[in-house]
Amino acid sequence: MDTKKLTLTHLIRTPKNATENAPVIILLHGYGSNEEDLFSFAAELPEHLFVVSARAPRDLQPYGYSWYDIHYTATEKISDDEQAIESRDIVANFIDEVVQNYPVDAANVTLLGFSQGTILSYAVAFTHPEKIKNVVALSGYLNHKIFDMSDDKKYDHLNFYCSHGSQDQVIPVEAAREIAPFMESKNLNHVYEEYPVGHGVAPQNFYSFKAWLEKLI
Repeated sequence: MDTKKLTLTHLIRTPKNATENAPVIILLHGYGSNEEDLFSFAAELPEHLFVVSARAPRDLQPYGYSWYDIHYTATEKISDDEQAIESRDIVANFIDEVVQNYPVDAANVTLLGFSQGTILSYAVAFTHPEKIKNVVALSGYLNHKIFDMSDDKKYDHLNFYCSHGSQDQVIPVEAAREIAPFMESKNLNHVYEEYPVGHGVAPQNFYSFKAWLEKLI
């Protein structure tokens, strides 16, 4: 199947056995990366999944892409939340485009993010819960400034797999440790795990979220 021309440049992997209503997973890479990074997972993901790996819309120099800018000061990193909200809405629209243009199940959409892609995945899921079923959130954190959970929306169908490296020097694990208490306070279905690695995905981490996902799709 050819890749369609949608809002975001992307790669696809079709299910091994063709189906008109496949569960779909959309991969959102981290800052400075591209759509080929997480697509390396595709061959190991469940065969009946339709896999879409999206490229972030902001071009970084000299290479790579981002969902939003990060500004560095002497003491901290500051995210451009306005750009993040813009990308949140671009991803929400991209989900609709994927559902309209590929033979996938609109009721069985999973987001898988890494780092900045995870931060965005949380924001999309909490802003547009009707579009999402599962979120695999790797090495990220909750940026409450880019989503606002609404009392008139339903969240009890959402499932979250959250993980982080305990040695992460890019996003300290302390930020990730706020995720589980938040999920519990909202009665959200979630798993939170830590692995003794830096800003990356350990093999055990991959096999853990893969097993979790296989039960839900």
